[in-house]
Amino acid sequence: MQRVGKSLSYGIGILFLVLIAVISFTIGWRPFIGPKARPLTSRKFEVTPQRLQRGKYLFIGLAGCAGCHSPHDWKSHGAPILEGAEGSGEVMPLNDVPGTIVAPNLTPDPETGSGTWTDDQLARSIREGIGHDGRTLFPMMPYERFRTMSDEDLASIVVYVRSLPAVRNPLPKSSIAFPVKYLIRSVPEPVNGPVAGPDPNNQLQIGAYLTNIADCVFCHTPVDSHQQPLPGLDFAGGQVFSGAFGRVASANITPDATGISYYDETLFLQALKTGYVKARPLNSLMPYGDYQYATDGDLKAIFAYLRTLKPVKHYVDNSEAPTYCKVCKQKHGGGDRN
Repeated sequence: MQRVGKSLSYGIGILFLVLIAVISFTIGWRPFIGPKARPLTSRKFEVTPQRLQRGKYLFIGLAGCAGCHSPHDWKSHGAPILEGAEGSGEVMPLNDVPGTIVAPNLTPDPETGSGTWTDDQLARSIREGIGHDGRTLFPMMPYERFRTMSDEDLASIVVYVRSLPAVRNPLPKSSIAFPVKYLIRSVPEPVNGPVAGPDPNNQLQIGAYLTNIADCVFCHTPVDSHQQPLPGLDFAGGQVFSGAFGRVASANITPDATGISYYDETLFLQALKTGYVKARPLNSLMPYGDYQYATDGDLKAIFAYLRTLKPVKHYVDNSEAPTYCKVCKQKHGGGDRN
């Protein structure tokens, strides 16, 4: 009997060690102990005309802040932001997400917005994924990309957010389904050092920086059943979204024949500023309503960078009926051509 007890104890001990090893080499311990988070500081960003101008440019344009954190008229071309509601938050109009994702009210309303948040709470949320209340933000907020946002651009966005008219707009908190609400705790990473911007004289560096800030890769890369990007298909399109805007698959924006190799600068600017590729309208989920405010120079830099991407053969056409695609394992227009 004593021997059986010892064997059972050894068995439990071995199982415990195996469990520790499995967790350590798979999901890690962050889902259990919480995300990495640096202590908050008392820093406050100086308000300057230059920062207000740059912050507005990024907030309503390429960084997409207003696009997510504002209610929209999804029935109109370009899904314009409702008048007077810029930055006041929105329940994200997406069906295929693990729960209800809410982009909070960023206006300085003290009860329903950011009026009581410090500058560093805002900064930490934007680049590091830790909300003002210490919770992990769902990675639809592109803090993984914003980690490369320069210190000056970060300061500019915070300064501009502080200048928004206060809008009272009560919203629920995000409600993320189990186990995703715990798994995302592994995503945040503190930014502990200075972050510089691109060389202002290097078009490709500017293009790479802005493409990252605009988070183009998030929408234009297909994902697996665990919402992880499929290897080798960066920017190759085929991720399917459904919601208030309908059902749409993102386009292949690599310089392949199945992508946008036929685009020139003029057509690229037309698409991003008007939401039309010649006479063909783009779905309003594509944030051309935001990009219409971008300068031609910045959009040309993004286009130049996209031309350097590895061409990936992946046919996606939303004008065709959804069919199974063996490349991305999803159903999208033209899937059976791959």
